Amino acid sequence: MSRSRHPEVHRSDRVGWLRAAVLGANDGIVSVAGLVVGIAASGASASTILATGIAGTVAGAMSMAAGEYVSVQSQADTERADLAVEKRELHDDPHSELEELAAIYRHRGLSSDLAHEVATQLTAHDALGAHARDELGITEELRARPMQAALASAGAFVSGAALPVLTALLAPHALVGQATTVVTLLGLCLTGTLAAHAGGASRLRGALRVTFWGAIAMAAAALVGQLFNVAG
Repeated sequence: MSRSRHPEVHRSDRVGWLRAAVLGANDGIVSVAGLVVGIAASGASASTILATGIAGTVAGAMSMAAGEYVSVQSQADTERADLAVEKRELHDDPHSELEELAAIYRHRGLSSDLAHEVATQLTAHDALGAHARDELGITEELRARPMQAALASAGAFVSGAALPVLTALLAPHALVGQATTVVTLLGLCLTGTLAAHAGGASRLRGALRVTFWGAIAMAAAALVGQLFNVAG
């Protein structure tokens, strides 16, 4: 069998884990950095700032994992229910299901005879798979995977949160807020670039998008911290 000389690289199979990973990493960086910057701006001690960052990391990772799991599990439940309905209809009325599949292919541009032939052959090969893909839009690559999404989201959150936590640990106490802001924006620029590259989008646009909103979050957190000055 001859191999293709121009293999195509598609990224749609990355959508599930990439979305969860990017969301988790960005949320980890921004939310924990916001806590660190806000607490630092309030005049709290170094130990309080560090404890806040670590507590925010643990709580945030658990929250991201739980939220992602529940959300994606709901999608998986819906997919399972739709497939169960389709399986029952294939058993009860296979002729109507065959015509329904043929109509889908006619709508996509095939002639009536060819649409019917394609529907017949695909039904003989894997009827439920054909209806799942072409009627319901459910494919193996894009199937909901709750545990994968939850683990990716939590792991990415911790990885992102490690940046402001380590900054709070290593930076001089008087410069924690400023250092965390700078490191956070650089981290967001990097994650935005990597996420855009992995998804095949503009790296510059991806970097600017997350960095802009990160800067807004840092400014808001610093303002809140100054309003609740505990050092005065």
